[in-house]
Amino acid sequence: METLTFKLSGETGFFKQPDVNTYQYYTYGHIHKIALLGILGGILGLDGYNQQQKSDIYPQFYDQLQHLKVAIQPLNEEGYIPKKVQVFNNSVGYASKEEGGNLIVKEQWLEKPTWQIYLLLENLEADLLLQDLKNRLLEKRFVYLPYLGKNDHYANIEEITVDPLEILSPDSPVRIHSLFPKLSGTLVPQDDLFSDDIDELDFKYEERLPLTIDSYSNQYQTIPFIYTNIPVKLSETTTLHHANKTNLIFF
Repeated sequence: METLTFKLSGETGFFKQPDVNTYQYYTYGHIHKIALLGILGGILGLDGYNQQQKSDIYPQFYDQLQHLKVAIQPLNEEGYIPKKVQVFNNSVGYASKEEGGNLIVKEQWLEKPTWQIYLLLENLEADLLLQDLKNRLLEKRFVYLPYLGKNDHYANIEEITVDPLEILSPDSPVRIHSLFPKLSGTLVPQDDLFSDDIDELDFKYEERLPLTIDSYSNQYQTIPFIYTNIPVKLSETTTLHHANKTNLIFF
């Protein structure tokens, strides 16, 4: 078993939360699976939301890539990515019905986000689309330029490798180095919380992130995700993978 892994980063990023837009637009704190599939779909040249027809259940990129298992490892310290509100004018004619047609836009942007992305190369011989994705990433032959949420935020894809992947079956709590669904296990806090070494202090980042798209409304369906250095006692249904001294949970 193998994983295709790469470093994904940018100067800024914006993954819009669709449920809040009264005074300003807010971003999710991390890239989520659907946004990542959108990047991969762009690399393959698959259609997005703007090309979706009324007869289509999903946009093409999601329809063809939703089966792909991914793991996302935050590389910003303790999983926290700084955010800053940006204010700018949208002066296209249809932007606002106010006099002058000028709309003031406020958006919350991620500052210098960085992740290590892992793609599970499962059933590669039978999956022609996954073969094409692997080859395009390794050869950097992208149909469309990747961006982080919006085309204002160009993405860097670097250090692309294919690495061996093994399945672990730990009997005791283990550190997970990627984001993982909260229901994957139970956190077991360390006894030395107040160690003399500040780097040993426990941290925990938790956020509801989109995982799937509803087939009726095409709205995000979210679940709680966690990133932490606290050991986790895995549930019986959770599979733990290991690559490059990194413990991963694919979803």
